[in-house]
Amino acid sequence: MNNTLEEYKKAIKIKYELEKEGEHFDYLHSPSRGKLRDLCWLIYENNPSQDDLNVFKNLLCLDFDHTKKNKFKEQKDKFRPIETFFKGETDPSNIDAINLAAVIVDFQPRPFKKFNEKCRMELAKQIESVNEKANPEIENNGIEKRVLVNNEHEELKELPQKGNLLFNFKDLFSKKVVQKIYPRKIITIAIGAVALVSSACLYFVQKKD
Repeated sequence: MNNTLEEYKKAIKIKYELEKEGEHFDYLHSPSRGKLRDLCWLIYENNPSQDDLNVFKNLLCLDFDHTKKNKFKEQKDKFRPIETFFKGETDPSNIDAINLAAVIVDFQPRPFKKFNEKCRMELAKQIESVNEKANPEIENNGIEKRVLVNNEHEELKELPQKGNLLFNFKDLFSKKVVQKIYPRKIITIAIGAVALVSSACLYFVQKKD
């Protein structure tokens, strides 16, 4: 967490270096407690988020209220850690002061809780990516196993078809023959066959005698 907090402060300081030459140059180029206080009020007048309102309350110990500007002006000393932080004179440890500094320069993600969560997510993605690159065989083996299993299933499906090809042909032929020949014709053919066999037997008996 300490390392992440340091990264958070460094990122805010970098954002400050950019912002001090921009829209709020008059407040940030040579920051003072009074200038930072006035800029803070200006920022909070423009629909602050709930997170920013919480930061305001945590550091200044009062809720932001448009009707209490005079009371807010009394909080000038609360901006001293932010002033010295921007000037590079101190390294603040007060997380509420650091979060308000992030609000003043519009650094995202803020507050520190969100920054920390994002860092953890990025770290998890990097670790996952490294693991995938370090173990390509695991993924390849998984693909090969799936291919082998699929091939085995296909072969099992084909085997009974090949084994029963003769029987299937006989069944198909029988069904087609039965469908094409009417019952009466079948009976006629059967009687004719019996008669033919009987005549043949009688012929051979007579010839033998």
